[in-house]
Amino acid sequence: MSTLKNLAGQTAIYGLSTIVARLLNYLLVTLYTYNFTTGEYGLVTEMYSYTSFLMVIVTYGMETAFFRFSVSEPERDKVYSTALISLLLSTILFWALSIGFSGQIAGVIRHPDRVQDLIYVLLIIGLDAFTSIPFAKLREQNRASRFAFIKIINIAVNIALNLFFIGLCKNAYEQPDSTFHDLALKVYNPKIGVGYVFLSNLISNLVVLIFLAPEVVKAKFRFDYILWKKMMVYALPLLLAGLAGMTNETMDRLLLKYLLPAGTAENQVGIYGACYKISIILTIFIQTFRYAAEPFFFNHAKEKNPQKLYADVMKYFCVACAFIALGTMVNLSWIQYMVGKPFRSGLAVVKILLVANFCLGVFYNLSIWYKLTNQTRFGAYLTGLGAVITLVLNFWLIPIIGYLGSAYATLVCYAVMMVVSYILGNKHYPVEYNLTQIFGYLILSLVLYLISKWLLQGPGLIKLALNNLLVISYLLIVFGFEKSRLKQYSGKWK
Repeated sequence: MSTLKNLAGQTAIYGLSTIVARLLNYLLVTLYTYNFTTGEYGLVTEMYSYTSFLMVIVTYGMETAFFRFSVSEPERDKVYSTALISLLLSTILFWALSIGFSGQIAGVIRHPDRVQDLIYVLLIIGLDAFTSIPFAKLREQNRASRFAFIKIINIAVNIALNLFFIGLCKNAYEQPDSTFHDLALKVYNPKIGVGYVFLSNLISNLVVLIFLAPEVVKAKFRFDYILWKKMMVYALPLLLAGLAGMTNETMDRLLLKYLLPAGTAENQVGIYGACYKISIILTIFIQTFRYAAEPFFFNHAKEKNPQKLYADVMKYFCVACAFIALGTMVNLSWIQYMVGKPFRSGLAVVKILLVANFCLGVFYNLSIWYKLTNQTRFGAYLTGLGAVITLVLNFWLIPIIGYLGSAYATLVCYAVMMVVSYILGNKHYPVEYNLTQIFGYLILSLVLYLISKWLLQGPGLIKLALNNLLVISYLLIVFGFEKSRLKQYSGKWK
C-alpha cells in the first residue's frame, strides 16, 4: 500500500511548498505586470531565461549524481560531502569569472546600463547552485517538511521585499501625497526600478543559505577524488541534456528578442513571458512530482517488478495533468486578470503551452529508463533532438507569427521528445503503460473542454459554475473507473 501512498504523500508535502511558493510568486507576476511596462517585464523574463541556462552549467548534473550514488555507495556522507565541496569550489570560480567580466557580459546581451542587475542575477545563480545539494540531501533523507519549510521561507521573504520595494515604495515615491512618500524618498531609488525584482530574490536566497547552514555545517567535508570522477562521468551527460532542455524551455524568449524588430521585441518577450505564467499550475504540479518521483523511482528500482508500479504512476500522473489543464482552460475567463491588460493579447498561447507542458511531464516520467540503466547519454540525445527542433522552428516561425511561433515550437519539441523516449524506453527498459486508459482519460478531458467551449452558455457566474462542475465530473468519472485499482493500493474504498 504504501508505495503509491508514500509517493503521493511526499508529492503533497513538496507540492505544498512549491504550490504555495509558485502561486504566491504568480501573484508577483500580477504585481509586475500592473507596475511595469511590457518592456520592463520583458527584461525580467529575459534575465531569468539566462538564469535557467546558467543554473544547468553551474550545477552540472551533480544533484542527480548525488541521488544515484547515495543509493549505490556504502558511505552516503562521503557522497554528500564530495558533491557539496565540488559545487562550492565551482560556484566560487563561476562568481570570480562572471562578476569580473559583468560589464562586458552586459554589453553582449544589449543591456550595458543594467550591470548591477546582472550582478544580482549572477549572485542568485551561485547561491541556487550551491544550495541545491543541501536541498537534495533533505529529499534523499525524506525530510520533506524541512524542505518545504525553507522553500516557503524563501518565497515569503522574496514576496515581502517585492511588496515593500515595488508595491509600497515605488508607488509612494511616484505619489507625493502618499502617507509613505517620505519613507520612499529615503529607501527607494528609481534608477534601480525593475532591478528591485532581482535584489529581492538575492536577499531571499541569502536567507535560505542561513537556514540551510545546519546541513552544510554537518557535512564531514571529505572529498573523494575517485568518487568525484565517477559522479562526473555520470553527471556530464546530464549537463548536456540539461543545456538542451533549457534550450527547449527558455530559448524561445531569448530568440524573440533577437528575431523580432528592436522596437517591439522587448514588449513581445514581456507579453509572452506573462502569458506563459498562466499555465503555471500545471508546471507547478510537474515540478513537485519530479521532486518526489526521482528519489522514489531510484528507491523502488530493486523491488520485484517495479515496472508495474511505474506504469500506474504514469497513468495517475496523466490523469492529474489532464485535470489541471481542464481546470485552467475553463477558468481562463477570470484567470486572465492575473496579468495586466497590455499583456492579455497573448492569451492564445495558453492552450498550446498547456499541451506542451503535459508532453514534457510525460517525458520526465519516461526518462527514468535511461537513469535507472545508467545510460544518461540518451537524456542528452533526446533533449538535444528537442533543442534542434526548438531552434529550427523558432527561427522559422517567430519572424512570421511572433510568440505564437514560439508556443508551437515548444509543443512540437516536447511531443517529439516524448514519443521518441517512449520508443527507446520500450527497447531498453520496457514498461507496459496502459495507453488505452491513458488516452481514454485524455480524450474525456478534451470532450469536457469542448462542451464548455461550444455548448455551455449563460451569465458569467452561471457559466463559471457549470464549467467547474465539468471539472468535478472529470474526477468523479475517473474515480469510478479506477476505484477497484486504487483499492488494491490503499484498501480504503470498500
